[in-house]
Amino acid sequence: MSLSSTAVSYTMEALCAITEGLPIGTNLGLLHLFWMQISGSLLPSRGALFPALQAMGLEPAATRRAWAAFRYGSWQIDELLATWEDYVIEQGQWQEHLHDGYRAKAVDLTAYWRPTLRGLKTKHYYPFASKALPAVVLGIIARVGSVNGQRVAIITDLVRSEPDNPAESSLQARVVQQTAKTLGEDEIPVFDAGFKVRELQTADFERYLVRLAVNFTARRNVLPPYKGKGCRPKYGKLVRPLARKGRKGNLIPATPPDRVETWTRNGIEFRAEFWDNLVLPDVKVHPDNPTFTVVAIYDPRFLQPWLLACPLRLNGKALRGLYRDRWPVEQVPLAGKQMLGGARQFVFAPESCQRLPELNLLSGAIVTYLAAALPAVPTGFWDRNPKPTPGRLRRLLARVHFPKLYLFSERLRKKDSVCDHLPKGILGHRRTRHTNFPVGFFRPSNWQVFLAISPVSKPSDMGSGPRFYRKLARYGGSQVFKATDVRMEYLPDTIALGKSMCQLFREKNHQWNHQHF
Repeated sequence: MSLSSTAVSYTMEALCAITEGLPIGTNLGLLHLFWMQISGSLLPSRGALFPALQAMGLEPAATRRAWAAFRYGSWQIDELLATWEDYVIEQGQWQEHLHDGYRAKAVDLTAYWRPTLRGLKTKHYYPFASKALPAVVLGIIARVGSVNGQRVAIITDLVRSEPDNPAESSLQARVVQQTAKTLGEDEIPVFDAGFKVRELQTADFERYLVRLAVNFTARRNVLPPYKGKGCRPKYGKLVRPLARKGRKGNLIPATPPDRVETWTRNGIEFRAEFWDNLVLPDVKVHPDNPTFTVVAIYDPRFLQPWLLACPLRLNGKALRGLYRDRWPVEQVPLAGKQMLGGARQFVFAPESCQRLPELNLLSGAIVTYLAAALPAVPTGFWDRNPKPTPGRLRRLLARVHFPKLYLFSERLRKKDSVCDHLPKGILGHRRTRHTNFPVGFFRPSNWQVFLAISPVSKPSDMGSGPRFYRKLARYGGSQVFKATDVRMEYLPDTIALGKSMCQLFREKNHQWNHQHF
């Protein structure tokens, strides 16, 4: 079997395992949507869903069913994530990492930028603009392991922002709470510098690992000796782990560490400096205070050390390994947004704006795992030592259409529902505003006036032309004509306009309203 056939077969097996348990019809539509994202069809369509689905070789009816399954399907991202986690563990290739008896659980926030989306209240800081821009922000919680020596993250939870409280601080609090609920006995949540020690202590975490700013300071939880003058001290001595320059250019020295550890890995010598029994700078000394340890890990290949905080007394080698296991959670948004083309999105319904980023993140996790599990795909004959990256697998899958001849299970099929009695076309559009204007109601605009004659009940009464259907969708199902194009033979028999009313239409030098009748 060729490399292309192996990749297609293995990918279809994984996608079918995820979607098979969903309702019939919805599962097939989501299967098409997953293949569309993993094969990179969003890249040439620049984020448009319908052209991307059509580029897979689907028929127009199958394209519409896939979109309907995405938009209106009865599914939640939590069940898809649970099914994907079970599938990965069942395959037996994914191995978790243990560091001094603990497993890392990576936590992060990611944003899908939507600067022109109206009504979007959530924002996220964009470095290139140096300010926060409107974006769909999601919290990611993932378990970390390795497949064939490559670190891979399995997403366990995706947390949305609250519509009533769109602040990012509220989302961070919800992510921390969700992490505390799902934390195992041997797991340590690993956070980046966007999360603060105070927030983690408020959530009553017994163990955590968070990166600190380079100018972080803390205090001892022990009172310094009384100097004999002034009031007695209430705060512990200030601890500054890293030296820095002051405002006047003078060097502020670092506090000497309590203990130092060194170890060697792959011929590189690492050093860790520890400061134990610390509290936040504004906390008074008390025996019941939650304390933590600050560690600075020095790597000779880098100028700046890692500054980490952890309430447990772990060795430097374990702390370095735990924080390195947070990196795969950064790979998932990178694969989904950049490699698969999910950075540009053109959906506008509130639920769709949340669902599409969730599916894109899951697709990024799937393609990262599949790329690590499958043999590396060379780009061409010149690629002598290929790497198992998501981009290479995506380019391989982009060469083939959706495998319609794949042997699907009985549940993965189109749902044969009776729909002859349902309205079709524009009458069946779910986003149509059902506003019935009274007979003879004038709706003025900048340079033209539209007249809503009466609601229609038969398609034969509507006339024809895309221009008319656009007016019909705008005014919610009422028969609409341009005022200057009114013809008596087009009107229903139940409506009769007098000559005086027609004369007023021709003049129309001022705006009309229903009070003129």
